[in-house]
Amino acid sequence: MNLSVSNSPFDQEQAAQLNQIFQTLTAEQQIWLTGYLTAQQGAVAQTTEAPQQVAEYVLNNESESQTNNDRHITVVYGSETGNAQSLAEIFADRLVEHNYTVKLTAMDEIKQKEFKKVEDLFVITATHGEGDPPDNALTFHEFIHSRKAPKLENVRFSVLALGDESYEYFCQTGKDFDAKLLELGAERLTDRQDCDLDFDDLAEKWMNKNIEILNQSTGHGSTVTSTETVQSAKEKRYSKSNPYKAEVLENINLNGRGSNKEVRHVELLLDNYGESFEPGDCVVVLPQNEPEIVTLLIETLGWDKDIEIPINDDGDTLPLEKALTEHFEITKLTKPLLQKAAELFGNTELLSQIDNAEWIQQYVDGRDVIDLLIEFPTSELKPETFYKLLRKLPAREYSIASSYEATPDEVHITVGAVRYEAHERTRKGVCSVQLAERIQPGDTLPIYLKKNPNFKFPFDEETPVIMIGPGTGVAPFRSYMQEREELGLSGNTWLFFGEQYFTTDFLYQTEWQAWLKDETLAKLDLAFSRDTEEKIYVQHRIAQQSELFYQWLQDGAAIYVCGDEKHMAKDVHDTIRSVIEQEGDMSEADAEAYLTQMKQEKRYQRDVY
Repeated sequence: MNLSVSNSPFDQEQAAQLNQIFQTLTAEQQIWLTGYLTAQQGAVAQTTEAPQQVAEYVLNNESESQTNNDRHITVVYGSETGNAQSLAEIFADRLVEHNYTVKLTAMDEIKQKEFKKVEDLFVITATHGEGDPPDNALTFHEFIHSRKAPKLENVRFSVLALGDESYEYFCQTGKDFDAKLLELGAERLTDRQDCDLDFDDLAEKWMNKNIEILNQSTGHGSTVTSTETVQSAKEKRYSKSNPYKAEVLENINLNGRGSNKEVRHVELLLDNYGESFEPGDCVVVLPQNEPEIVTLLIETLGWDKDIEIPINDDGDTLPLEKALTEHFEITKLTKPLLQKAAELFGNTELLSQIDNAEWIQQYVDGRDVIDLLIEFPTSELKPETFYKLLRKLPAREYSIASSYEATPDEVHITVGAVRYEAHERTRKGVCSVQLAERIQPGDTLPIYLKKNPNFKFPFDEETPVIMIGPGTGVAPFRSYMQEREELGLSGNTWLFFGEQYFTTDFLYQTEWQAWLKDETLAKLDLAFSRDTEEKIYVQHRIAQQSELFYQWLQDGAAIYVCGDEKHMAKDVHDTIRSVIEQEGDMSEADAEAYLTQMKQEKRYQRDVY
């Protein structure tokens, strides 16, 4: 939560100045500053080494001799959207509470010579796309899987893996690190913990278990105490368990009459929210399932909509209709769900297929819980065990499409409504169609803001910026251009935007043309795939501008890509690599290395989904 007059001893001007500084600090800088301020009160014995890029800090409330510093602890994170980084920071703070010396670092900041000195290593990583490491974990992942990886006989480790059970390669990056560290001779402190989208409780257990083992091994007892849990650490700010009820100010269809698409521009009121945001950050929306789907599922189950059902192992209950509307995911099938169904249903046909990975992958595509219950009927499923089948309804993240500098009391998002036919039924995106069909101005929506530390823009007139954002991927670039306009910055910005038709699908057209006219935007390239006989996409426009594109890179340009990962982002990456090969007279391997170096320098950032 940002500082304000109401929640701090500072006046309005001081709070504003401090908030502005805090927004620019990295996690390592925040940790260092925390230790520095505490030291001023005489409560911390700070290490004599100068601050490093990798955070190293000691908390000691009595004397240096009591610090649990027998072994060096390193916490590393691979994070795409900030979840793994947030957990790593919480875990590092928890370790410091137990008087351990800790190094906290992103994987792309690990030096190979330093890694050889690691003793106790804690890996917290997300998995991106189809089993891929996050961008800031790519180099480290490649290093420990290479011949250069050192033997780790003196190392103890544990892995916390974040993922999404609906993907085939669930938590694959965490599994990769876990297996490779063991192969290199390291000793596993605790078993790897794989987490689905609702990860707080499992992360809490993993942290406690590791701290307990560390305490036992250092002779300081096994009791695990902490001033706060993972959940309570998050509840200091608005979060999934403590959402902000935002009033909807506007909900507009951006597409013209006759478009194949429906993209909503939604404006939300952030009156007294208490936090600012930056271009690249996200709004997280807590959605509800469609009433018609909930009713159809209840009819399929044959249960009373008002019956109280458990929603977890702790005995918490909700009426069936409310649980299916607000708490459980019911529109998507996953491999773990099918495996649980095989146990709970007692259906012989389902049991016969459950070990067939190819069948599972095919079956879950485009089907939901209603399909499962109809195609594999059961009399064994009971209201009291239904919760064991389902996972919690995931929140939805949307890139912010507005500037805090321009509209500090509002936040805008750009959402494409998802509708399609599958297995003889119309399917709808849970949150996108809720926004398109059931949310009106004056309604409230439970949300919270989320930082995206891996998608940050420069704010100067010297750094050229190339923005590639077809469809709703243009949202963060609208935010960035609004911010630049407010700051009076112009030039050195180039947008590649694509959609189906110019006349109906040019999102925020008048704004882009105005920015181009007043030179806030230097260059605009458009690709409307259905306006030409041969489909033209943003990657084709990049190839057509090959020479100038490469010149911008040589001049220090930073590339930002936002949008579909499976097709667009991959095609764009391949095209940029080809441009570098051609214009830079490089091999494919050298061009790929060039892009890897750009990632390490934060000059190639992606927000893809």
